[in-house]
Amino acid sequence: VSRAVLEHRAVVAVGDREELVRGLTVLAEGGQSASVVRGAVRPAGKVAFLFTGQGAQRLGMGRELYEAYPVFAAAFDAVVAELDGRLGRSLREVVWGEDAGLLNGTMFAQAGLFAVETALFRLLESWGVRPDYLVGHSVGEIAAAHVAGVLSLADAAELVVARGRLMQALPAGGSMVAVEATEAEVLPLLNDGVAVAAVNGPRSVVVSGAEAAVRELVATFEAQGRRASTLRVSHAFHSPLMEPMLADFGAVVAGLSFGAPSIPVVSNVTGELSQEVATPSYWVRHVREAVRFSDAVRFLEGEGVTSFVEVGPDGVLSGMAQQSVESESAVFVPLVRKGRPEVASAVMALGQLHVTGTSVDWAG
Repeated sequence: VSRAVLEHRAVVAVGDREELVRGLTVLAEGGQSASVVRGAVRPAGKVAFLFTGQGAQRLGMGRELYEAYPVFAAAFDAVVAELDGRLGRSLREVVWGEDAGLLNGTMFAQAGLFAVETALFRLLESWGVRPDYLVGHSVGEIAAAHVAGVLSLADAAELVVARGRLMQALPAGGSMVAVEATEAEVLPLLNDGVAVAAVNGPRSVVVSGAEAAVRELVATFEAQGRRASTLRVSHAFHSPLMEPMLADFGAVVAGLSFGAPSIPVVSNVTGELSQEVATPSYWVRHVREAVRFSDAVRFLEGEGVTSFVEVGPDGVLSGMAQQSVESESAVFVPLVRKGRPEVASAVMALGQLHVTGTSVDWAG
């Protein structure tokens, strides 16, 4: 905090003196280490935060950050206080418990991600990292909308719990498969039983719907040697199988209050900025229609975004976003990664942003 911030920079993130000496030695000798990040400031660009969607949840997510950073703990506590009464049990006990099956249930998975991602945003904010744009993948967009001021914490909690509860109450079944194909290749093969659930990259599309219909569509691409991966989900999200919940969900969101975003939110539904995010009807469409993540990332690149920071419990969106960005100077920084210590991961992510030119308040 007392040194000049120069063009060429490095950050060594360590826990004790022995690690520090080792890290500085690696830096001085030009070697590689998981605790050392170096780089040069890139041309000035904008920053976007990417909020991860369902599937990234994991037991224990956020616990190490909660114990290390009071800002994270206070934000997490505030969100959990709003969610617990609506969920009917302690979300903290589910997220930090030992029952992965319970956490992976749609209602708790979505509520848990909302709580962790909101707290991660507040932590980044306290460290002086400010986004120019926000985008979320499916349920991640609720966290984005809340921190942008579209929804109060109480209304965002009402929305996320109602969404998860109504989805989970639908009959189990259906299928979601990620296919190595373009959207244009998939669209002519759709029928009443299957829909495009997400466009995650130029050649990465998720199809969703009745299992037999999905399997028939996917077989066409597998016969061409294309890769296909079945997602581990309880329901076929963003498909016709969601339609029985839409009226009840619409009744819930009609009772919420919406405000204009203080930070621009790039829509899942359109892949660009939309004032509709501040309307009840938008969130009903958001459940049923495709997640246009690839379009959103391309839009952000067109707006001058060069730093993509993933706000979630893993680095899922960072890998996806790279498929849609042409610039070689863009950086993709997951704040936390599965299987790595959370505090070290977050500080190293901060370091990566710093060495490539994003402003960081190291005193904070």
